[in-house]
Amino acid sequence: MDRNIVYPGSIPLDTDLLTINRNTMAAIGYIVQAVFGTSPVADGLACVPTVPPSMTISIGGGSITQLSVVDQNGYGSLPSDAAEPLVKMGINSTPVSFALTAPSSSGQAVNYLIQAAFQETDANPVLLPYYNASNPVQPFSGPNNTGSPQNTSRIQRVQLQAKAGPAAPLGTQITPAADAGWVGLYLITVSYGQSVIDTASIQVLPTAPFMYWKLPRLRPGFGSGTQSFSTTGAFSVPPGVTQVEVEVCGAGSGSFASLPGAPSGGGAGGGYARKRITGLIPGQQITVTVGSGGNGGIAGGAGPSAGGTSSFGTFVSAGGGALNPLASVAAPQNGATPGGMGAGGDVNYGGSAGSAGFSNQGGMGGSSPLGGGQNSGTTGNPGVFPGGGASGAGTGAAGTAAFNGAAGAQGVVVVRW
Repeated sequence: MDRNIVYPGSIPLDTDLLTINRNTMAAIGYIVQAVFGTSPVADGLACVPTVPPSMTISIGGGSITQLSVVDQNGYGSLPSDAAEPLVKMGINSTPVSFALTAPSSSGQAVNYLIQAAFQETDANPVLLPYYNASNPVQPFSGPNNTGSPQNTSRIQRVQLQAKAGPAAPLGTQITPAADAGWVGLYLITVSYGQSVIDTASIQVLPTAPFMYWKLPRLRPGFGSGTQSFSTTGAFSVPPGVTQVEVEVCGAGSGSFASLPGAPSGGGAGGGYARKRITGLIPGQQITVTVGSGGNGGIAGGAGPSAGGTSSFGTFVSAGGGALNPLASVAAPQNGATPGGMGAGGDVNYGGSAGSAGFSNQGGMGGSSPLGGGQNSGTTGNPGVFPGGGASGAGTGAAGTAAFNGAAGAQGVVVVRW
């Protein structure tokens, strides 16, 4: 931080004090920028109903950090500095209230956007005494003895606003966009005939730049949250999250049924990929596909199927274990090959092929990078979760029996943030 140097006996200037203030503000601004960056960050500012409930909501104390400039206007005797960017923090210590109005037409609703912005204003006007250099015994009241009060504080606050969208039939109303230089914090839905606003009416916008994790909760790497998918679904990017680490594992393939004198080979394991994905938007919905394990073959009936592919949107995927094209219901001895392979990840691995049936024993099921291989048995054994291929079926102690194959293990998708 820059510091002023003053000397004994020198005449003190107003700019000495003003420069100290400006230098301190700049130093704090650069510290904030080093921690939070230059995008807006909000803290506190909780939106709650009144007690008792009414059509008024209250925004609690808090702060907003936003990119601005050093001084848009002159600061006392210091000139303006409207070109140099600086991150500033506005602070509200007392709640701010907004009275909202329900639409006047039956069946309609209105979405209100609560938006915020950094605001810097000059305030606290005071009639200041001045020194009269021409006649020191006669003080001046105000500059040049004009009697005019002057602002004595440059304050930095959170500017808040409730912005109403157009009334529309309930379920079709839209939320207005935040104005330029503002950020949206809350969505409040008010329906026709509504007389109070409760917590069910208030929703935090997924894109609101609230500071969700503070230092005591932070851990190195990804560890704030984990969501595992064992069935196909959707991942909703949590508030405050813009990047995730994803692991995907494809499903294992099933194994053939055995024939008298012909034990079946094992199924192949699914592939694996891991990827760090950035640039996500809070509230964004991403399709998650979890591969299903391949079906096992039926003695005297249908053959098995390959394992399904697991994926996280279009970002990364892992193929399921395949079937060996040289194996068939009539010749089931060959193990499934190859295993599935990861694609699109920062790390991509393949699953193991199943082993061939031998003597009267079925072949072992191939493993995935996350699941071990399956030992053979009299009948086929299901693949080891996640992504393992099923083991083949044997032919009994005399080598003359036929047994069903088994299903491969399903895949899995794990998301961490």
